Amino acid sequence: MESTSENKMPLDQSSGLIFLIGGARSGKSSLAVELASAAERETIFVATARPNWLTVEEPLDLAHAISEAPSSSCIIIDCLTLWLSNLMLRGDSESAINTASTKTLAAIATRVGRTIAISNEVGLGIVPESELARNFREIIGRVNQQWARAARQSLFLVAGRALELQKPERLLR
Repeated sequence: MESTSENKMPLDQSSGLIFLIGGARSGKSSLAVELASAAERETIFVATARPNWLTVEEPLDLAHAISEAPSSSCIIIDCLTLWLSNLMLRGDSESAINTASTKTLAAIATRVGRTIAISNEVGLGIVPESELARNFREIIGRVNQQWARAARQSLFLVAGRALELQKPERLLR
């Protein structure tokens, strides 16, 4: 993102969920790291290591990992796509995945600190050939919508640039 003040996107500095979505190598993780650094709080990186940050490797029970973190810390969840893959490979039904997602969002809602969640947008490409891949695309699409609805801010990243996603209701006024 550009560093000149006229090009800066206004970003709410308060607590709550920030949802970052985009394709592979779009800049999601880099932006998450910058946002966490700006929070100036203890940062907990869930799933991927960064020097001097506490890393919690939790492939299945995100709600538990979030509940165990100090409430005022900043958490980066990287990423929902791999989490969903792990749940599906374990054999979880779509209903169980929806329940796990809802439970995780409820844990986030109780926090004081910022939570930054990263996910991949996989619905912009061709229709997958296999049934498993099509099911994955459908389920992650619904999970991404659920997280975007719960987030106080959602950003779509493309080529290292962020676009703020508007709530559909705002367009229907």
